[in-house]
This record gives sequence, structure tokens and C-alpha cells, in this order.
Amino acid sequence: MEALADYCGRALGPEPRGLVAEQCPAPPAGGPRLLTRVREAIRTRHLSPRTEEAYVFWIRRYVLFHGKRHPAELGGAEVTRFLSHLAGAARVSASTQNQALSALLFLYRRVLHIDLPWLEGLVRAKRPARLPVVLSRDEVAAVLAHLDGVRWLVAALLYGAGLRLLQCLQLRVKDVDLVRSEIVVRAGKGDRDRRTMRPVALRIPLTAQLARVRRLHEADLAGGGADGPPARARAEIPQCPSRAGLAMGLSRHAPSSPPRHGGTAAASLSRVSDPARGQTRRRAGRTCQARALPHLPHSFATHLLASVTATSGRRWSTRTSSIAAAAAS
Repeated sequence: MEALADYCGRALGPEPRGLVAEQCPAPPAGGPRLLTRVREAIRTRHLSPRTEEAYVFWIRRYVLFHGKRHPAELGGAEVTRFLSHLAGAARVSASTQNQALSALLFLYRRVLHIDLPWLEGLVRAKRPARLPVVLSRDEVAAVLAHLDGVRWLVAALLYGAGLRLLQCLQLRVKDVDLVRSEIVVRAGKGDRDRRTMRPVALRIPLTAQLARVRRLHEADLAGGGADGPPARARAEIPQCPSRAGLAMGLSRHAPSSPPRHGGTAAASLSRVSDPARGQTRRRAGRTCQARALPHLPHSFATHLLASVTATSGRRWSTRTSSIAAAAAS
């Protein structure tokens, strides 16, 4: 998100001198500032912190683009001009323009309670057609062969369970069920929980990782360095066990509480992903692309679908052969 902010900041031009983070048009007398109202509306609806960061960024840029005029004084024409500027002069991608549009629609509908008219004449950024990158089984094996330790376990979970990188780094102890061979993904796409398979080959590595996390947690408790479960869990369930929200330790300096309750697992994303990618580039050579890790979940889904299709095809072929033999006899 910081990279997006830096890129869009360069594309939209420098900010005026003396601009502070919360500088926006003055609100009505006695009312909260505009960005404060936006944050309150986002947190009331339990949207993710990244959504809050992105929406606040685009609303601030929208206000600056129109000379710090209050958005209540602007309308559909000004929104269209800003979004068209993003697609034309700033040359942002289609997903970035859609994110800015979502932020402005949220501002007008949920904060200012103003219905915007149809945005006529809006120049939409072109969405290029991209083919997904699917690594072969040999390429996946080459990636895993040149990783070790926690990095190997992260990559194995991405491919073996179909987890996204951030979902893997945010796993907690209670999300891994070794008995039922399941992994629970909390607040996944669309803020929905889901269950996925736990690869059989990862039973022993996950058991060892859980034991390691347990030892570290007990040492933290003995030294007074861990605070147990999140404050929200302690308030709602006083008898909540101290390991309920314990992180799996897949990210460096992983917090005891999940990110939604004050943890910082997302901040350690680059510390885990970037060294792993660099290690893959240095050792695996041409067997995989430089950004191999993000493609592992898609490779998992493709290989799983191919296996199911092949199995179904063999079953159908066996069934038709037996029917034909019976008919011939």
C-alpha cells in the first residue's frame, strides 16, 4: 500500500507545501473532520485496515485535486474529472482506478449521504488481458528444493493448501487442525472464513512448528514478554486460554494477537516473502520466474483440477469399457 501511495503521489504531482496528513477542508462548526468521519464509518462497518488506508488516501488526493474544496460542494462532474485524470494523465491501472472509484462512492454514500449521478464521460483505464502463471510440478519442486526451515513451510502451505501469502503468515495455532487434516482461513476473500485441506506431507513439519511456537510462547510468558490473548478476547471471554490467538510463527517477529486486534503480521510480510523470492532467484535459476511464491496457490488449484479431471476421465473410460463388454457378450 505504501508503494501504491508513492506511485500515485508521483503520478498526481507533488502535494502543496506545508500539507499535513489530515489537511482537508474545514468541517461544519462543531463537527468532526472529514477524514475522521471516513475512518469512523469504515471501522463501524468492520472493513479491513488496508481498506481504510486506501480509502483515506484516495479521498485525500481527490480533495487536493480540486483545490481543497469540500467534497460536499462537488458532484458527479468533479468525480468524473478526477477519475479520468487518473486513467489519462496519471496512467494508473484499471484496478487502481476502480479502487479510487470505490473510495469516492463510499465517501458520498456512507459518509456524506449524497447520491452521485451516473458518471457520464468517464474515461476508464483499460484492463489488459493477462494469462495466469502456472508453475509445473517440476518447477514447484525446484522452488521447494531451494528453501528450508520456515520459508520452506510457508511455500509448502501456499502450494499444498492453496493459501495466499498473507493468509499463511497470519495463521494461528487454533487454525491448524492436525486431527481432521484441516486448516481454517480467517477473514479471507470477502471477509469470509473457509476451510481447506492440510497436506499429509506437512503433518510432521506443522507438528514441529507448533511445538516450537509453544516453547517460545512459554518462554515469553515466563519472562513477562507476552500478553496472552487479544484484549477483545479477554474482555468477551475472561477464561479464554492464552494460546487461542497465538500466531503460528510463520512470519518473523509474529505477534501473539492477530492483526485485526493490534498485531503486525502484515508488516513482516516483506521480511518473509522477499528473502524467499531472492533465494529462489539465486538458486533455482530458470526453473521458475522471479516471483514464484504468489503463483503457488494458483498452481495448486490448476494441478488439483487436472488431477480430478484425469481421475474422472479414467473412471468414465473404465465404466464405458465395461458397458461395451457387457453389451458385446
